[in-house]
Amino acid sequence: MDFEYEVVEPKISEKEYVLLEETCEELRNVLIYTSSLHKENVRFDESQVKSIIRNFDPEITDDRLDILIYFLRCNFAGFGKLDPLMHDPNIEDITCNGRDMPVFVYHRKYSNLVTNILFENEELNKYVLKIAQKADKQMSLTSPLVDAALPGGSRAQITYSDIISSKGSSFTIRKFKAEPMTPVDLISLSTYNSELMAVIWLCVENNKSMIVVGGTASGKTSTMNAISFFIPSISKIVSIEDTREIQLPHKNWLPLKTREGGKNFDSADVDMFTLLKTSLRQRPEFIIVGEVRGVEAQTLFQAMNTGHTTFSTLHAGGVKEAINRLTHDPINVPTVMFGALDLMIIQGLQYKNGLGFRRCLSINEMDIEGGDVRWNPLYEWNLKTDTFDRVYSQSTILESIAYTNGWTGEELESQIDSRKCLLDRMVEKKIFDIDEISHFINELRKMTYNAD
Repeated sequence: MDFEYEVVEPKISEKEYVLLEETCEELRNVLIYTSSLHKENVRFDESQVKSIIRNFDPEITDDRLDILIYFLRCNFAGFGKLDPLMHDPNIEDITCNGRDMPVFVYHRKYSNLVTNILFENEELNKYVLKIAQKADKQMSLTSPLVDAALPGGSRAQITYSDIISSKGSSFTIRKFKAEPMTPVDLISLSTYNSELMAVIWLCVENNKSMIVVGGTASGKTSTMNAISFFIPSISKIVSIEDTREIQLPHKNWLPLKTREGGKNFDSADVDMFTLLKTSLRQRPEFIIVGEVRGVEAQTLFQAMNTGHTTFSTLHAGGVKEAINRLTHDPINVPTVMFGALDLMIIQGLQYKNGLGFRRCLSINEMDIEGGDVRWNPLYEWNLKTDTFDRVYSQSTILESIAYTNGWTGEELESQIDSRKCLLDRMVEKKIFDIDEISHFINELRKMTYNAD
């Protein structure tokens, strides 16, 4: 049985529709054109809106007034037809492929679902322009492609008119949780287990650099955000992204974002390569790069080789594919630089009975041998049992951590086990609060390293 996602909203009469149109026009005059406030400070004032509606229709009942207020709030302050979808925390992606076609969503539980929402041609053109405006982007027939961050942190990819697609305007909105993904979330979702996360925790604390690798919608950024919780609370962090997705509880954190000036303002562009070079002058202890796609990866590896701990993501299917991408055009990272990369985490979007779920497929430590990049799997996901198998007998990374801290092999295992137990307790007690999780992580770190 194929499930469908149906949005049910109150019905309005033709008279009420005209009333909505008149109120919208008045709102534009009152709240925008006559406002001295900046756009981000303009708010939907319900009492003022009710007064405007009653001026047009003094006899309207309170229950119908509330219905009109709902639609006006969606259209003026929200996302119109898509507003119910934007408020559903279980929806990850919203896609419209063209005019007179149903909108599709990706649901956390049911995967891809068709909805009962569709846009006619002119309606769709106006809607994509509205989305672009919400992101402070300009669209036109000469600039029909926009990739932008929406208010609230969602990311939109928009095309305008039929210049790019014969089906007309289109858009895809990738939604992100209001609260950042934490290690407890990933364990609760079975994307990782507590032992894998404990090993990653120990590696982050001991300044090991890593890259999270995976395909589209595999949860790479969410994982990188979660493992960043293990960074000591007062460490200096710089993050670099195309659109803001990383959310950290750390106070000594500088988030940087690239800027596209447009074809007429090339000199105003600030790309990831420029931001990465700039960040190195700020003496960060940790550098987090949203995703490497080009020459910025060379600078990222240079940062690793000069002692900076770096985290990043890469679009690839596995370790071998990731190495091929990194060592060939357009990235071209010299093989010799891979000696500074400690871990490569592979994550994938899997399907069972038509439903999608995310899993860490493997955790691998990296090395160079005879001029070639080698990797040693530490943990691998078992497809048949849906469990994580410990596959290593010896780990260079973990042995170096033990040596640096003066631990024996037994003490190293004890450190991993103490982190595993704490993570298990937080999952068991359903501790999802960001501040509380950060507190427990920092307390264990202090106990381990006798920090003040």
